Amino acid sequence: MTEAISAQASVASGSPPVKRDAIRLAMLGMVEGNGHPYSWSAICNGYDAEEMMLCPYTRIPAYLDKEPKETLRIEGAVVTHIWTDDPADAVRVSRASLIPNVVERPEEVIGHVDAVVVATDKGHEHVERCRSFVEAGIPVFVDKPLADNEADLITFTEWVKQGKAIMSSSSMRYSKEFAPYRLSANNLGGIRFASITTPKTWERYGIHALESVYPIFGAGFLSVRNTGTFERNIVHLKHAYGADIVAVASADMFGSSGLLQLCGTAGHAFVPFQDTFYSFKAQLQAFVDYVRTGVRPYSFDETIELMKMIIAGIISREQNGREVWLTEIAPNE
Repeated sequence: MTEAISAQASVASGSPPVKRDAIRLAMLGMVEGNGHPYSWSAICNGYDAEEMMLCPYTRIPAYLDKEPKETLRIEGAVVTHIWTDDPADAVRVSRASLIPNVVERPEEVIGHVDAVVVATDKGHEHVERCRSFVEAGIPVFVDKPLADNEADLITFTEWVKQGKAIMSSSSMRYSKEFAPYRLSANNLGGIRFASITTPKTWERYGIHALESVYPIFGAGFLSVRNTGTFERNIVHLKHAYGADIVAVASADMFGSSGLLQLCGTAGHAFVPFQDTFYSFKAQLQAFVDYVRTGVRPYSFDETIELMKMIIAGIISREQNGREVWLTEIAPNE
């Protein structure tokens, strides 16, 4: 059975739902500037406090330490295998996040796990990092962004059409601070303008900004214009709803990550993102539930539209700020 990529069809058919008490996950890949294998594995397994203090990403042990041990972990999921690009990283993560098996090649986990997590945020690498597992019929969670170019987005879309179980998101989709406005922003009237901020590059972190606002506005983004530079992206997005959204991805803007502003005809809101742990846990829980039930938490159509927005932002910047319409980018209906 082929999965229809629509809001109405949300059941994955690439692999049957997993009935095992604890879903076995493999954590695969680690690139500079991204410590997800430490934190995501700890959220499933717990962690060794002394070893975690050696984590080079100091924010990770800081926010893990704030969580009560009895509510830290996702129930029914365990990271059993790890592979990283630098083998020394895998050993360090395995000690900190209590992962029993370190493998020399990522493909070695096939047959030993129920699903894999590709924990890297370079979209142009994701097709090849995922290919072996997709072809083996193993559910895959791909860190944001799924893809940053048209050809790879087409590949992922074709895989999903074939019924392969693939899910990707930014953790910002699950921000508890933004959640009330995803349920309803009616008290603000018609939203005419919104803004959202993120550090780092558009290619790697622009999706954090976009997926912060996407669940508020929903499908219907029309065009993207990036008048910035590689280090400082100023991105103007138009939505069919009639709203203008500005997303800023500035390389060193670490002190202003996840600042959401909503400006409406009847009111306004300013909401800062704060709880990284909550978002990560909710994101991983959504994937675990997907593996267990076969039911998508949201349509893959949303991921396609979001990736088109990322790609359009890159094209626009490279073409001196030209307004790029999402209809220019395949796949198209």
